[in-house]
Amino acid sequence: MATEGDAVQANTESFNQGRYESVSRLAEYEELKDEARAIKEEAIERLPELIEELRETVEARGGHVYVAEDAADANRYIEEVVADRDAERVIKSKSMTSEEIEVNEALEARDVDVVETDLGEWVLQVADEAPSHLVAPAIHKSREGIAELFNEVFEPEEPLSSAQELTMFARDKLGELITDAEVGMTGANFITADSGTMMLVTSEGNARKTAVVPDTHVAVAGVEKIVPSVEDLDPFVELIGRSGTGQDITSYVSLLTPPVESPVVDFDRPDEPIDPDSADDREFHLVLIDNGRMAMREDPELKETLYCIRCSACANTCANFQHVGGHAFGGETYTGGIATGWEAGVHGQDSAAEFNDLCTGCSRCVDACPVKIDIPWINVAVRDRINRGKDGELDWLVEGLTPDEDPGGVDLQKRLFGNFETLAKLGSATAPVSNWMADIGPSRAVMERVFGVDRRRNLPEFQRETLVDWFETRPDRSPADPTRQVVLYPDLYTNHVLVDRGKAAVRTLEALGVDVRVPSMPSSGRAPLSQGMIATARSKAEAVADAAAPHLLEDRDIVVIEPSDLAMFQGEYERLLPEKTATAIGENSYEILEYVFGLLENGADDGVLSRPAGDASIAYHSHCQQRTLGLEAHTVAVLDRLGYQVTTSDAECCGMAGSFGYKSEYYELAVDIGDDLCRQLEAADASQVLTSGTSCTEQVGSLGEDDPIHPIELIAPR
Repeated sequence: MATEGDAVQANTESFNQGRYESVSRLAEYEELKDEARAIKEEAIERLPELIEELRETVEARGGHVYVAEDAADANRYIEEVVADRDAERVIKSKSMTSEEIEVNEALEARDVDVVETDLGEWVLQVADEAPSHLVAPAIHKSREGIAELFNEVFEPEEPLSSAQELTMFARDKLGELITDAEVGMTGANFITADSGTMMLVTSEGNARKTAVVPDTHVAVAGVEKIVPSVEDLDPFVELIGRSGTGQDITSYVSLLTPPVESPVVDFDRPDEPIDPDSADDREFHLVLIDNGRMAMREDPELKETLYCIRCSACANTCANFQHVGGHAFGGETYTGGIATGWEAGVHGQDSAAEFNDLCTGCSRCVDACPVKIDIPWINVAVRDRINRGKDGELDWLVEGLTPDEDPGGVDLQKRLFGNFETLAKLGSATAPVSNWMADIGPSRAVMERVFGVDRRRNLPEFQRETLVDWFETRPDRSPADPTRQVVLYPDLYTNHVLVDRGKAAVRTLEALGVDVRVPSMPSSGRAPLSQGMIATARSKAEAVADAAAPHLLEDRDIVVIEPSDLAMFQGEYERLLPEKTATAIGENSYEILEYVFGLLENGADDGVLSRPAGDASIAYHSHCQQRTLGLEAHTVAVLDRLGYQVTTSDAECCGMAGSFGYKSEYYELAVDIGDDLCRQLEAADASQVLTSGTSCTEQVGSLGEDDPIHPIELIAPR
């Protein structure tokens, strides 16, 4: 029998693969994302004004609008509407906002029968469970599990087993319940201020029944769902289905302009003609929820969360979510990558803290998001606040505190990994003794007990001679008439651990006519940033900027081997450094194989590079951030050009994710994800496995059958 974990992984991977296929057929995909982002930016900027415009529009059409300050306020209003209609039953379509305010519990406490009409939500209601996914609430439920639930609760005459039997049973049951309801409650994916039109996006169509069968319709939506006009809905129609479930368009896209002018169905007299004038008996109530959203709008780190269209792409593309699901990777209401922002904003940091560390900052969700939200940054910013026990803005920065003066509570584990630069320098200076000391039993026991470093994880082996040391003592091999001048950035692992890939990069660039320098430079700040230590990351970024300045003045390009550091230079530095400085570093930084590709395209002789002597089959796993930066293709193109036959992995992440795989609390999860990747690489039956990032190299080397190397080591002149 399939387990709940199996169901989550299978379904999210299917959704994600569907997204890849669907967006590949959409030529204007990136343009639509830009348009959607611009619409949401404008809407959130104008939100107070749009709320008032929407109020006037709906009230002019005979509806009612109530802006609720918080969940209790919203539920009080809804309870009054239900009581005024003497309603005994309320039917609901799927709505995460209604989950957020816990309206079901509020109504049930007043003896109102509340029935979910979405199949997944109804399954969870029967099981008394919370949703585990923004779009597919019962994604963790297997068909066998649902059959067991229905057979136990409803005791049908014939046991249910097939998907068709389960669906038909649910349809019949819900049909009976819908006809007797006095009030219908829906959410709203979008609401237009100019006409009051709501867009409801569903897979089953029950939202339509919920809105029009009862004579009273209550729509519950966060204030962030408002967009200026009906025309603004266009890009979202194209994007929401593709992003969430991989469908070109969702099964049902309903546009309802309230009060809906459809006659009321009288189920007690089904044979009599419907009175068209009964449409006048309809009531419509729009309950707009603040519940922290207006404060989020003023918060520079949480504001982007309000651009979210609840598509779930960030969850589907996340390897950690695929393996643990939304009950683990989520808070009181929201799940997945964007959940940290929502939970911190509407429920508070304590809720976000329960799962925030499951986001490793791999960045795979960034490309997936249809409105280009920088989800990893939101997660890091909230992690920083959690570390320091602060709410609201980054108070420690506002107060002018330096990292050393910080009174907060960054735990020992985060401090250890966030200060890896110090460990690396000490490790190389005392190698090989440091490697032996770190790996003996008593040391591993202390590291596990004090710092949470799992004793089963292989530790990095520091090299006594760093890349910078090697370069300084080798003979000068600069080309007499160089085509380009570069500074090869000595990232921490290349400089102190994986030195051979750095040497291979130097040899390759010089063979292609490039003048290379490898100066001593500070770490990029990736390590502290991943632990939520933003002030420390900023100080590292400033040190890198100072060290890079003279090289940039000499028109030297910055070539980077480690993709996570390149992502810092081209991404996070925009938030850590002055705009001009960040732009100078970002626009002049290149990934090593990207740079080699550019040299070859501009006439460099590929004959100096190593070609296959025998079996040319290669299995290649591209680092998360390399793919997010759109650079995987350059590596494949260079390998193809040299005659290698490349099979690429489609795993979203290796599972190691920097320090994540070292942590005792996440070791099993990291290995679970890594095993999936290793099986895929082994199935390729290649003569050599290549990995482009440190984490991938460590993970595959530890769990797989082969010792992976960086692509630059394969093609470097012997």
